[in-house]
Amino acid sequence: MNHLNEAVARYQKLIEADPYKDLGWAEALAEKMQAEHLTQGGRLICPFLRPNFITHRQYDTLVKGAEALFSAIDRVKQMALANPALLARLELLPAEKMLASIDPGYPFLAVTSLLDTHLSNGSMYFVEYNADTPLGVAYGEALADLFYDCQPVKEFRKRYALQKLGGKKHLLSALLKAYKQFGGKNQPNIAILEFRQPFQSTEQGEYLLLREFFRAEGYPTEIVSPDQLEYRAGVLRRGNFNLDLIYRRVKVQEFLLRYDLSHPLVRAYREGKVCMVNSFRSELAHKKAIFDLLTDQNVTASFPVAETKAIRQYVPWTRMVAMNKTSYQDQTIDLPNFILHNREKLVLKPNDDSGEHHSIRGWETDAAGWERALRKALRMPYVVQEKVDASRAMFPLLRYGELEMRDMQVDLHPHAYLGKVQGCSSWLSTGDGGGFSTVAGLAPTFILEPKS
Repeated sequence: MNHLNEAVARYQKLIEADPYKDLGWAEALAEKMQAEHLTQGGRLICPFLRPNFITHRQYDTLVKGAEALFSAIDRVKQMALANPALLARLELLPAEKMLASIDPGYPFLAVTSLLDTHLSNGSMYFVEYNADTPLGVAYGEALADLFYDCQPVKEFRKRYALQKLGGKKHLLSALLKAYKQFGGKNQPNIAILEFRQPFQSTEQGEYLLLREFFRAEGYPTEIVSPDQLEYRAGVLRRGNFNLDLIYRRVKVQEFLLRYDLSHPLVRAYREGKVCMVNSFRSELAHKKAIFDLLTDQNVTASFPVAETKAIRQYVPWTRMVAMNKTSYQDQTIDLPNFILHNREKLVLKPNDDSGEHHSIRGWETDAAGWERALRKALRMPYVVQEKVDASRAMFPLLRYGELEMRDMQVDLHPHAYLGKVQGCSSWLSTGDGGGFSTVAGLAPTFILEPKS
């Protein structure tokens, strides 16, 4: 048993022993989460009773691999912007292409980003890239503070050293650097741009935590919905609040489903009157097809050695689904035929995270269902990706006043600001592809080492 498994077993034994088995500490922890707005959709963002632990060695490997891959993704985006044939392979909508063509006013293609990572048993794979500003930055930091000082973890820390992984200050620093590159000279008013839900009367969730943090650092900040924006005389505003810097949590495709290109935000952005992070240009890499380009050696042949090594080691083979031939393990294959006959090791993923279409795992699908999924994938933008075994672990959670053990899939998300990894968060789910539920959410993440 390695020291990480030993630590997990020791923690589990600790919370099942006196004086913690009555779970009063867990109920108090849940109350503190509610009081500090650590909720999503009315549920606690963390229903789990232990943090996710990783070692210094694992974290160092994660940082090195992720930063090499972020650099490679940035390089692919630059190539796609300059090469219409590569850009076409990303399957952008016409409006997305138009928005991507607009210079955001600063040189960074992604100010903030994250990778969906499976890390276990000495292996590591990056399976998806997310160009959104990272979920879990403020939540994860607040959860780490609460857990660090709860009684069982205090007892646990007598034997193990735990290091927190914060990110809010790095996020704000990256936003301000983009704003300075944009040409901003004054202290900016910051808008956190999100879709307000129907009948929502107050701000909630991570946006609220970030707003309070930005304000505490001296930056006037409001949570704003696109419906509230107006653009007059070269100024984008929400009521009397002028917007200098937008922290965008609204996905481009969702925005385009609701608004056209005459929206005040687009007009102000096009005319260079507002700095937006991330820019519309960052959506190039938000498409799953970015992994098609990354794993195509014809595209990456001239990349630096560190980047090609990271791609080869950590990125599963991925291709856009189409009626064509391609390469797989240095062999030429007929792609549809290969997909049809290798369902046990393949997954089909929609190119966009629109919510309308879902991933189909071949190893969980019968032959007839897989054939139907392939026909669908040939009609609309899908990628096929080689199967990667997800990381799984047992986690305790509080359910109806009782301690319950659940086998959870653990997705690690390294958070990058201007290409540099500064912390990570852990998302736990049942692994069935569903969204947020009472048995899914964030767990605080700590680097763990035994004390000598």
